[in-house]
Amino acid sequence: MHPDLTPGIDVALLVFWAFVLFFVGLVFYLRREDRREGYPLEEEMTGQIRRPGGVLSTASTKSFLLPFGHGTVTAPTGGRDPYKIAARMTDRFAGAPYAPTGNPLVDGIGPAAWANRAKRPDIDMEGHPRIVPLSIAADFTIASPDPTLIGWPIIGADGAVAGTVAELWIDKSDRLVRYMQLAGEGAPALVPIFMARVERGKRRVVVDALNAADFAGVPRLDAVDQITLYEEERVQAYFGGGYLYANASRQEPIL
Repeated sequence: MHPDLTPGIDVALLVFWAFVLFFVGLVFYLRREDRREGYPLEEEMTGQIRRPGGVLSTASTKSFLLPFGHGTVTAPTGGRDPYKIAARMTDRFAGAPYAPTGNPLVDGIGPAAWANRAKRPDIDMEGHPRIVPLSIAADFTIASPDPTLIGWPIIGADGAVAGTVAELWIDKSDRLVRYMQLAGEGAPALVPIFMARVERGKRRVVVDALNAADFAGVPRLDAVDQITLYEEERVQAYFGGGYLYANASRQEPIL
């Protein structure tokens, strides 16, 4: 740099302060952006909504265009109505655990928690539903000599028969089985295959997440040939909650 153009200017100091200003701006930007999901916050003890932190700590609204004509979503999603769960705090201090007061398998507490996802099916790269019954999935079949499981009994955690397998639901994108459908009338009831143990020698499927009687309350689907993201959340939460809430002994400390 020509000495006559920059007399008395310390270039190294300018570069340093430029970096400091850039870094401070980056911190504010990141702190605004990370306030898109999970906000506004609630007070742990009272449940009251906390005030926004101001323009420097609250993200501006952004809209995201979804593929295949599914519209747009905005974030942050302020203004949503709070969802009240049937639970109470076990003690009066911040961070105290909650105990269910209703049916913990469906009330959205602990391992049975779920999110209100979109009421449409998960789709593949071509816009078609990914998870469908095997019977309507063209060019898909169970590889020989693996069993199809159709007609096999499903055994609950208490050793009783909860029902039989009527159909398999597959993920066409990942090329694997996702759910087993319980035999019966009415809307389909699905059982996650990854929570099951297939016993080939006994020709049965064991699902120890729930007792046999609990299978009657499995969330049902609205359609007979597809499952929505919203429904998947409910089904997975119902069985996941069973690992803690299906039996009273499961809620006791191990030690």
